[in-house]
Amino acid sequence: MDIDRSPTKGNLMKIEKTLKLSRSGHSLMDRKRLILMNEIVTLVEKAKKVQDDLAEAYEDAYNQIALAEEAVGIFNLQEISKGIRIDDQINIKVRSIMGSEIPEINHKEKKTDKLPYSLTETSIEVDRTRLAFEKVKELQIQLAEIENTAYRLANNIQKTQKRVNALENVTIPQLESAQREINNELEEKEREEFTRMKAVKRVLSEKDLSENERMQDLTNN
Repeated sequence: MDIDRSPTKGNLMKIEKTLKLSRSGHSLMDRKRLILMNEIVTLVEKAKKVQDDLAEAYEDAYNQIALAEEAVGIFNLQEISKGIRIDDQINIKVRSIMGSEIPEINHKEKKTDKLPYSLTETSIEVDRTRLAFEKVKELQIQLAEIENTAYRLANNIQKTQKRVNALENVTIPQLESAQREINNELEEKEREEFTRMKAVKRVLSEKDLSENERMQDLTNN
């Protein structure tokens, strides 16, 4: 950081103002870092729960598909799977947390009364399999949102930490050093000016005294 160290009161006031802003910025950045870290901790706990739920959901879904395979046969199950449409009813919005753009996933599956298979030609195991994998899908969407949010917040924390370190270890110490240096030089100038004024005052006083003595001599004569 380039700092004008010219020993003037105007420059000192400018440095003091910049130092005050830098300290305030450091405080705000450090507070922002702590808030983001708390958000990360919350997300990690939430992600752990969703991951556990997802693992259970996958286990249940694979168990159900095994039962469905036994009930209707693998060939029929494959044919049924071909009739299931791709779910594209996912909308992503963006919100901001402390300057980080965070995705909000809104999933509303299009409701339909028509199933992709015939109820008379299948069994309840097929229904249970479909519902089990729908649960897996919902949990995957939740986990994707949480992990993406955590990644973006972590990236923001890293940038914020760099700014905090730069202010704490570089900018503020340099400004404080310049402030001390200019203060010392201004104080030295004031002492020199004070000494000079005392000397001038002494000379003027001696001159006045000599003038008074001369006037008295003239009066006496």
